[in-house]
Amino acid sequence: MAKGQIRKALSGFYYVQDGQKFIQCRARGVFRNRGVSPLVGDFVDYEVEAGSDGTITVVHERKNALVRPPISNIDQALLVFSLTEPDFNPLLLDRFLVVVESFNVEPIICLTKTDLISESEMAKIRPFINDYRAIGYRIIETFKDDEDLVANIAPILKGKISVLAGQSGVGKSTLLNTVLPSLNLKTGIISQALGRGKHTTRHVELVEVCEGLLADTPGFSSFDFDEIDKEQLSYCFPEFRAVSDSCKFRECLHISEPKCAVLAGVQSGEIKAYRYKHYVKFLEEINERKPRY
Repeated sequence: MAKGQIRKALSGFYYVQDGQKFIQCRARGVFRNRGVSPLVGDFVDYEVEAGSDGTITVVHERKNALVRPPISNIDQALLVFSLTEPDFNPLLLDRFLVVVESFNVEPIICLTKTDLISESEMAKIRPFINDYRAIGYRIIETFKDDEDLVANIAPILKGKISVLAGQSGVGKSTLLNTVLPSLNLKTGIISQALGRGKHTTRHVELVEVCEGLLADTPGFSSFDFDEIDKEQLSYCFPEFRAVSDSCKFRECLHISEPKCAVLAGVQSGEIKAYRYKHYVKFLEEINERKPRY
């Protein structure tokens, strides 16, 4: 049985890369009967009959999968946030970080427009950057026409499946246009590959970049907590996760429980108060969510 990875899904077809060749495939009907859909990023078995498209017969176990956009087996997410225009927003960043962590995807924070911010404004933001680094998050700082961007980001992308996420206007397109030309792709091909051509349907596609695979993900600009349970939330904060085993109660929600290690960390300053405040806000949002049926 031939094996490969789905690199693109479009109009009911799945494009499977097997070595140096791409095979246009349909999914076997049994998947639809089971309510299973192959996703970009899936490793699959397929078969090809003479003169016909391939047929995906087996979808191998995934290590993770996103719903929006539909993509699987992601190693890391580059979360693109600008320092200005729009302003840096720690609450929104924490929302992105929590959702990415919940899918067992490593977040990498990419801060853009460092050339457009004043020294006084940067002095206000730098403590946040230092905090996130201290927690353990990798951070890239960059700007338009940054000649060092490819050299800085290439080792991060190498050998990984990465997704790119961020609000409109934060510099995602600038980052892509800086990194993708390292493949010597023409602008038109880049637009087509990322589903941005005039007559191209928006779709998710893994593009080879810096010896890794990168997906620019349409609709991946806002996050909700639909898939996160309240007991899971604290594990999406690495600094909470590091101390929560010391809480007196096993399912401690870190709100008012006695001998809570997270609350003790907030009081001591080991856990930043604004991160805890965001946690409480997110927990309230999850508690107010309509029940899932």
